[in-house]
Amino acid sequence: MTDKIEFRVERDSMGDRQIASDVYYGIQTLRAIENFPISGIKPLPTYVDACLLIKKATAIVNGELGCIPQDISQAIVQATDEILAGKLREQFVVDVYQAGAGTSHHMNVNEVLANRALEILGDEKGNYKRISPNDHVNYGQSTNDVIPTAIRIGGLLALTHTLHPALEEAIATLENKAGEFQDIVKSGRTHLQDAVPVRLGENFRAWAQILTEHQNRIYTASGDLMVLGLGGSAAGTGLNTHPLYRARVVEVLSELIDTPLEPAPHLMAAMQSMAPFVNVSGALRNLAQDLAKISHDLRLMDSGPKTGFKEIQLPPVQPGSSIMPGKYNPVMAEMTSMVCFQVMGYDNAIAIAAQAGQLELNVMMPLIAYNLIHSIEILGNTIAALTKRCIEGITANKERCLAYAEGSLALVTALNTHIGYLNAAAVAKESLETGKSLRQIVLERGLMNEADLATVLNLEQMSAILPLSRE
Repeated sequence: MTDKIEFRVERDSMGDRQIASDVYYGIQTLRAIENFPISGIKPLPTYVDACLLIKKATAIVNGELGCIPQDISQAIVQATDEILAGKLREQFVVDVYQAGAGTSHHMNVNEVLANRALEILGDEKGNYKRISPNDHVNYGQSTNDVIPTAIRIGGLLALTHTLHPALEEAIATLENKAGEFQDIVKSGRTHLQDAVPVRLGENFRAWAQILTEHQNRIYTASGDLMVLGLGGSAAGTGLNTHPLYRARVVEVLSELIDTPLEPAPHLMAAMQSMAPFVNVSGALRNLAQDLAKISHDLRLMDSGPKTGFKEIQLPPVQPGSSIMPGKYNPVMAEMTSMVCFQVMGYDNAIAIAAQAGQLELNVMMPLIAYNLIHSIEILGNTIAALTKRCIEGITANKERCLAYAEGSLALVTALNTHIGYLNAAAVAKESLETGKSLRQIVLERGLMNEADLATVLNLEQMSAILPLSRE
């Protein structure tokens, strides 16, 4: 025998519906659940946090300004604090592919907060005459200014807590590896063909510099996320808001997330344009492109163990084959590439969605919200995992690196300024055809004496990066 499910009845402009008594969402969320059984993907926790922080700030300010009663303001604030601390997280249930602009998710948040606030005040869930999702939790707000603000706040939270710390750790680890491998000479390769010798350490230092530059670009792009259109209400005019609300709510929200935020200079522009999200997404795409290239390089340099480059050894983290014993694959680098491809795809979808708005609103914001915040978080998680489970444990095969460098025909490049390009090309051709060393052929042809040749073909000297000089 099953327990009987108890219900409460809620009403909206479309009629009455039964809602299970134990859930905190309400009738509009129920309709959204029924309308959008699309992906099974629920809102990202960071996005929910962003919405809750906005609701906390608005409740504080509307209480201060006398727009809602103080006891209701305090109950809403307590409800947001409880959920931010981990309670009722399962109540945010609307699929990420939902009603345009994000109204369904927005009302999910409003209803959960209203019902929990009712309980805090000793009332029953669903008594919206006392605390209404619309009239109290959402006072002076609209989906059209809350959701673009939530995307901004969610993006900033994800950058601060996930991506930037991961990048900083990766950069530091790559710099450490650069120092560890600085004296190891290896063959450079261009077009996947032999090129002049380089230092293995400089490969890692170059990657650290690349990630540093991407982090700076992301910092620059994310500055636009700190400019908020909150207070614009339904169409960017501020209808139904207190005159002091707009400036004060941004000030309070800034304090809540410890980030310098500012009101948008034009509310309609902030509501209509998705450019800040496109800029950040583009910076993430650029990072993903270079990160994918780094992961490809790691795989190639680790290829083997007997028939590939095997200049470095990536740490084995799991068996690599269901049929070939003893095989270990570069799984962390492979995973990194796949995540990077996903971020590039997200960026393309964001760009398409950003131009799809009409007049006062872009209704594609739910897609932009999920793709942008998810991009930040999976990039951050990926970089952290790649650093910890791959880069930190990389070792170098010094003998293999040196053998490739010494055997490279590209060493002949250093002879150009001493015997001329055509003579150097002839030496390279003969070496390839006969198997003789470059050194032997140059001496046999009498093109240089042994002492000068030894100086010119010094691998340590050839692989060192020339310092920048302006004199």
